[in-house]
Amino acid sequence: VRRTDRFTHLAVSAAEEALEEAGWDGTPQHRPDRVGCIVGTGVGGIATEEEQHTRLRERGAGAVSPLTIPMIMHNAAAGYLAMRHGWRGPSFSVASACATGGHAIGLAVRTIQSGDADAVLAAASEAPLTPLGTSSFHAMDVLSPTGRSLPFDARRDGFVMGEGSGALVLEAAECAEARGATVLGEILGYATTADAHHITSPDPEALGAASAIELALEDANVAPADVDYVNAHGTGTKLNDQVETLALKRALGEAAGRIPVSSTKSVIGHLLGAAGIVEAVATVHALRRRVVPPTAGYRERENGLDLDYVPASRPLEQRNGNGRVIGLSNAFGFGGHNVVICLAAEGGRE
Repeated sequence: VRRTDRFTHLAVSAAEEALEEAGWDGTPQHRPDRVGCIVGTGVGGIATEEEQHTRLRERGAGAVSPLTIPMIMHNAAAGYLAMRHGWRGPSFSVASACATGGHAIGLAVRTIQSGDADAVLAAASEAPLTPLGTSSFHAMDVLSPTGRSLPFDARRDGFVMGEGSGALVLEAAECAEARGATVLGEILGYATTADAHHITSPDPEALGAASAIELALEDANVAPADVDYVNAHGTGTKLNDQVETLALKRALGEAAGRIPVSSTKSVIGHLLGAAGIVEAVATVHALRRRVVPPTAGYRERENGLDLDYVPASRPLEQRNGNGRVIGLSNAFGFGGHNVVICLAAEGGRE
């Protein structure tokens, strides 16, 4: 614990829970050289960086820990988990601000599809609740001054920052079936695009975000009318919620108004780089349990924001008629990064 930053602690905690549920705890399920580990983060070991910089200023260079770089580097969690479990397949980090978690999943999927691994632990972790982290976002005027997370609501005034980690054990279908694994869901499609517009503001025309949704559906061979649920990026900032609503309308067409759309950030805040994967986990559970989670606190409609934002949880209705429920999980990040994951699960399970 003393040799790793808090973002690594959170990644290890989430990974161990995922591995236990997958039946991997203490029992190798694949050849070590066929297991990968992709762990993303947006800001990495920011707490360690602040602490060591204070030491440098107050006590001089001799007080700086030799572990500083290994603790703050973005790939620390991926490297640590690979060593902890002896995985010798592809292991690295990914960083794309608030789209990081989605990219970790997508790259893990592509790693398996390309034949470079049979299984990959995909995770993302963030521990940004530090003086510098909080002050920096406050200076950008993106944090809610009232401390309320109200995605898509007319009263929204910014996001509430959180911290945490999420992890998914991804395996090729034939490998999971061969070992008799309990499969929680299936990743049908993945897509990523760039706005190429502004370092922090989304493209007001939503072209990049809409394209990511369209390409994810194409990759999944799913029609807009077959989508049962959208777990939105839904930050609670004025621009994001307007642009994401427009992107859903552009990509889903007339089906957009019939599909429930909710934001997990209304409950747990914005986990920055970890948001995309934590919200993908929430999407899997929503699909399995056939329950649409709410956009907590949503009450007041804004002109132009007229989708079904789910003010209270309710049963999830299946639309495609093939026994599976299908959902989209959106993750959009500073820098203009857009990621959409299309997931499916057999409904009605706990």
